[in-house]
Amino acid sequence: MSASLADQACSLAVALGANRPSAAGSPQQTLIAVRPQLEQLLCDWAQISLSRISCSWSPLLETAPVGGPPGQPMYCNAVLLIRGVPGAPDAEAALALLDRLRALEAQYGRDRDREVRWGPRSLDLDLLFWGDWRLEHPRLVLPHPRLHLRSFVMEPLLAAMQRSTHWRS
Repeated sequence: MSASLADQACSLAVALGANRPSAAGSPQQTLIAVRPQLEQLLCDWAQISLSRISCSWSPLLETAPVGGPPGQPMYCNAVLLIRGVPGAPDAEAALALLDRLRALEAQYGRDRDREVRWGPRSLDLDLLFWGDWRLEHPRLVLPHPRLHLRSFVMEPLLAAMQRSTHWRS
């Protein structure tokens, strides 16, 4: 398996993060709870069964907050890399996925309209890339414009590219 971003032509990556509790519990418990829901969301969105794609999960990492208000709690971060996404990327499909990710965030208590930019959150789901496709839309830029600047994203992404990790609560 290649560890190069350039070789991820049919791959899609989603970053997960949390540093506030949700109804599921601590940030770590939140990410553990959302894992199967995110896999199912992606299968429903792609209209494919889980057996037809490959999900590779990074380990859960505890990271310091970057930017935003001072005094935030530590984050729990991870990345999901999905290989075998069918079809060619397009804006309509990417925006539909973004809407589903935002709805999942809301299920875990995130209110984007009331939060401080880069402030604490109960769940953050960011679409990082979809193969080497580029999108510049007012609601979504792909690849994620700050992907390469964030070690809390790059480290788990590279880990997910190597092998999938099972999480324990």
